[in-house]
Amino acid sequence: MKAKDVMTEDVVSVREDASVESIARLLLQHRISAVPVTDAGGRPLGIVSEGDLMRRPESGTERRPSWWLELLQGSDAHAAEYVKSHGLVARDVMTREPLTVSENTPLEKVASLLEQRQIKRVPVVRGGKIVGILSRADLLHALAAGAKWPSPRAKAAHPTRKEVVRSIRETGLSLGLTNVVLEGSVVHLWGSVQSEAQRDAIALAARRTPGVKGVKNHLSVMAAVSSTL
Repeated sequence: MKAKDVMTEDVVSVREDASVESIARLLLQHRISAVPVTDAGGRPLGIVSEGDLMRRPESGTERRPSWWLELLQGSDAHAAEYVKSHGLVARDVMTREPLTVSENTPLEKVASLLEQRQIKRVPVVRGGKIVGILSRADLLHALAAGAKWPSPRAKAAHPTRKEVVRSIRETGLSLGLTNVVLEGSVVHLWGSVQSEAQRDAIALAARRTPGVKGVKNHLSVMAAVSSTL
């Protein structure tokens, strides 16, 4: 299987001038642990994760200045730490030049990269633009579904992931945080939606795709998030 077969396609992203507060709300609202930072053309500039927002003066978790640590790390490292912990917008706190993979990267290689770099997710790009996000959870979804890369002969007998996604989008529903994994003719739906109605509608649209013989609906409904932070 390849990255495009299990990646989450509807990517939640921000521009580099997005405020730190708005990014925190976005992570909570969508129940995600990181967002890519992109330019106007959709090209990745960086990524902001929960870890980038952990040490903040607003929450009383910033690291206290230490003269001996500054001696060990140097003044540049101390300055960079200050910018990250006190930054106001995405460009201040993001990890720059994030690792990316192409949509045709084999999952085995993606898993190795996540393990070697000790990261939890990687943007998937096509022509330099982000077209998806592939996380450790997406790899687990594929494993839980028992999905296998179909042979050319078997491919004609089963619906493709692209056909299922198209069926869902044709209803006018947004995939949002929904991830589609195929196990032969059985569709597995993973992720989160905003209501039971959306959960049922997405499952029905998947079930109506020609060739689909069953739908395993693992979607969870997100709880309302308070507007105060």
